[in-house]
Amino acid sequence: MKTIALIGLALALGAGVLALGASPGDQAVTLIEKPADRRVDVLVGGQPVTSYLYPASLEKPVLYPLRTARGTVVTRGFPLEPKPGERADHPHHVGHWFNYGDVNGYDFWGHSSETPPELRAKAGTIVHKAITQIESGASQGTLSVEADWEVPGGDVLIHEQTRFVFAGHGAERSIDRTTTWTAANQRMVFGDTKEGAFGIRVARGLEHPQKEAEVFVSARGEKETVPRLDNTGVTGRYLASDGTTGEAVWGTTGPWMALSGQVGGSPVTIAILDHPSSYNHPTYWHARGYGLFAANPLGRHAFDSKLPPRTVTLEPKQSVTFRFRILLADGEMTRSQVQQEYDRFSQEP
Repeated sequence: MKTIALIGLALALGAGVLALGASPGDQAVTLIEKPADRRVDVLVGGQPVTSYLYPASLEKPVLYPLRTARGTVVTRGFPLEPKPGERADHPHHVGHWFNYGDVNGYDFWGHSSETPPELRAKAGTIVHKAITQIESGASQGTLSVEADWEVPGGDVLIHEQTRFVFAGHGAERSIDRTTTWTAANQRMVFGDTKEGAFGIRVARGLEHPQKEAEVFVSARGEKETVPRLDNTGVTGRYLASDGTTGEAVWGTTGPWMALSGQVGGSPVTIAILDHPSSYNHPTYWHARGYGLFAANPLGRHAFDSKLPPRTVTLEPKQSVTFRFRILLADGEMTRSQVQQEYDRFSQEP
């Protein structure tokens, strides 16, 4: 936890320093590599948007936190930077990540520092290996990385290559992620499970109001011991591409999903766009009212019991590629506005 605390402190200090003197109209994207801190900071117009983090204390690399152009943080702080009033559940939900819960029987999705000892033998870790490209630019910035999906004992199941493209336009910020998974030296079987895959854990204000008591972070930044019901400031509302809203979007398929609400009094929207070229497009949505916003292009029966299980298999050296965009906007976007964004994204080569 000491390493995690230091990460949070460094991010907070970095955000405060980098915001000084920035020009709101400047959309240049700057990437700053900090190898000693095992992170890469991303700025648009001199303002921090996110950081690529790969500390040894995490079980996978993540983007954390995610900020809008106005600087509103739309991701949950727990477990890296616990904030009073946040839910203290699912410690494996950190910022934005991309993994899966059943790969040859190993769970990469649910693995965290709190994984019980009896489950760790079947828990996988995504290990950052290298930064292969880091490029700032006048209109976009690019970060390419390599990682290995490792299991206890050191065997590598999957080699991962990911390319992030960061950009900003007016009140919007976008993060494109193109990820290729390549089976290493054995056959890879991805079982049909809801526990995946392209995930974001959102800030408390973007959750849906709940009817059951939950455990929250206390004023001291620690987990409370007694569950309670508290919907203060909870304003989230999912919107699917077909017009479905609220928690009814879970288990549906579609090319995009949006989540709007207010964080600290500021209206914001997060949208995940699934490019037509992405594997198993259109994706299923593992979008929960408690704050998990995820696209799952691998599961099927887990979302619709009337359909047969979908098993995805990669032979050694065989690859599969996914392409998504995260859109961060100040303001609540309408269905037609998100659709326009998707139409532009879908036409990009």
